[in-house]
Amino acid sequence: MGAFDDCCDDCCYSWKDYWWCVLCIVILAVIAVIIILVVAFGFVRHVDVSVDDASLTRLALVSTPTMTALAYNLSLTLTIRNPNWAMSMTNSKPLEAAYSFDGQQFDRVRLADEGDKHPAGKTRVYRLTTGSDGALVSLGNAGVAEFKKENATGVFEVEVAVKGEVKYTARVTKCAIEATCPLKLQLAPPGQAPAALVFQKVKCKLAKAEKNC
Repeated sequence: MGAFDDCCDDCCYSWKDYWWCVLCIVILAVIAVIIILVVAFGFVRHVDVSVDDASLTRLALVSTPTMTALAYNLSLTLTIRNPNWAMSMTNSKPLEAAYSFDGQQFDRVRLADEGDKHPAGKTRVYRLTTGSDGALVSLGNAGVAEFKKENATGVFEVEVAVKGEVKYTARVTKCAIEATCPLKLQLAPPGQAPAALVFQKVKCKLAKAEKNC
């Protein structure tokens, strides 16, 4: 850039070299545009996913000789931020959140449909409230033992897994979104409001990004 600056300084002092001065300015402008485009669209910054709040008012084991299920009521606030200042994201697959206990999925929630757009630099907030009287889950003997262990303490470890796929503005590559959010949820005692329990924000762990993502 120093050579072009010197060129413009020398040229602009002489009207005879007016067109050389214009050429210098055009070259500098083109270089500036290229730099802006590279910064804006050349590199992808992966999304930030976090669980800002969560409460568990019921988690009970429902077992029969033929099945194992969980009766539960879970509310959480999930946030997804697009840190790219110039590139919006468009879902090329639905965005979903799956709930698991002891590694076994017991529910799945759709956050956004295919084709949904997430603007550049914006944060989306998803407030989810779900429950079931008997969500089927394959716990097995080990899972049932783990449930009884955690039930004795009143604190349950539930994992929220966020999964989807997006396409960024001006880029051909489709990028997978995979994040895991391990939660430790204290079951609200009978008669106690969930708001009385303190929840520490959880920053979800992202899977390693694919090449060009």
